Amino acid sequence: MLLILLGPPGAGKGTQAEEIANEYDIAYISTGDILRKAVKENTELGRKARQYMDKGQLVPDELVVEIIKARLMDPDCKNGALFDGFPRTVEQALFLENALPDLNLKIDRVLSLEVEEDDLIERLTGRRVCSDCGASYHLKFNPPEVRNVCDICGGDLYQRDDDRLETVQERMEVYKKQTEPLIEFYQKRGLLSTIDGNQEINEVQKQIKNILEKL
Repeated sequence: MLLILLGPPGAGKGTQAEEIANEYDIAYISTGDILRKAVKENTELGRKARQYMDKGQLVPDELVVEIIKARLMDPDCKNGALFDGFPRTVEQALFLENALPDLNLKIDRVLSLEVEEDDLIERLTGRRVCSDCGASYHLKFNPPEVRNVCDICGGDLYQRDDDRLETVQERMEVYKKQTEPLIEFYQKRGLLSTIDGNQEINEVQKQIKNILEKL
């Protein structure tokens, strides 16, 4: 089973991806992770990727797909894999689509988590992290007992740069321009299933499971 998980920043992709991978015993493939792994292991493809990464440049789509193809041949992918963070653009989706037949694979389903933008902004900008132990909080959904103080170690809580309003809005715009067109792309191919990401985590998991059980 080969799956793609789409959704804007803050939609809860990471949480759902781990649950799906565990439930169906498939590999959880994050593009950033496999690029770093290829570079760390100094593979031929990793060395090529590093030439771009060291210059602060984006790794070309063709090379990313080659690294993904190599990753799909690892033993933990024998039952399938879930892509999180790839493809990010229609161009990448086309590269992936053309590459998979070489491995006798195809995309079985694309899951799109949908959450209203105002809710996403509230989720992201409300996050706080302990500067000492790294514990996570949310001003609305999981507040500390004492404002800006960690319940666990008493450390100061801070807002990550990624969670500041201006940064969140920029990330939303990038998603709209680059990744949102994938929804129509996969819809036309009859592969898209949309999920209401505003529900409780368990409800989202149930909806995803209902979709995958029909494959």
